[in-house]
Amino acid sequence: MTEDPIDLYARIRHSRTADEVINQIELLVLEGILRDGDRLPGERDLSKRFDVSRPILREALKELETRGLLISHHGGGTFVADVIGQIFSKPVVELIARHPQATQDYLEYRRELEGLTAELAARRATEFDRDILTRIMSEMRAAHGNGSFDKELAADIDLHNAIGESAHNIILLHTLRACYRLLSNGIFFHRSIVFAAPGASDRLLAQHEAIYDAIMAADPQQARAAAQAHIDFIITATREAERSGEWTRISQLRIQQRDQQGGA
Repeated sequence: MTEDPIDLYARIRHSRTADEVINQIELLVLEGILRDGDRLPGERDLSKRFDVSRPILREALKELETRGLLISHHGGGTFVADVIGQIFSKPVVELIARHPQATQDYLEYRRELEGLTAELAARRATEFDRDILTRIMSEMRAAHGNGSFDKELAADIDLHNAIGESAHNIILLHTLRACYRLLSNGIFFHRSIVFAAPGASDRLLAQHEAIYDAIMAADPQQARAAAQAHIDFIITATREAERSGEWTRISQLRIQQRDQQGGA
């Protein structure tokens, strides 16, 4: 049976004030439903869906902009602000990028975080969560089979994000997104060094399959063990790269990439 779609911007049934609109949009951001860069519907459509007047909606949107949750582009619409990127300040990000020791600390931290997240996902994942995880795993398998390196890496991040969402813990969700943002930007290491080891791509796929299988089987302890084993492999791969002298080259690439991006 097909479920009826749920409107994100549900009709406000009681006190139709700006505060009610603010609260509903804040929850959508907090719960990770609205992500940075997502565009809100136009003013006319949004006021209709909330069932509030346009002056009330404007008041709410203006307050959300003041709180740094929304950004309005004149004539271009209203978007969710980059709230995730603000968890780590620019000076801290640059400090981390300059010191390789931070990589091992990051992976040590992620090992515990990923283990807890996978365990909670195994306990709490809904049927909708499972459908999303299954779709992402299918994409990862296809990318692996086609030798599409970039697509497989993208599916890797998507899978970890989806597991974070399946854990249904708001603090974990935003902490993980901040960690993955730094990883995607090459702050800690270029993920290509992990894939460079002989047979690494096959092993990484098998590790992701193990995490996925444990969550689908609703086995919390196995999910934690599989997630931590995955990070253990990455820890070993990065240490081997450091010992082989690859670390110096990667560090140079990291700085070069950041310079080209203007330190973003």
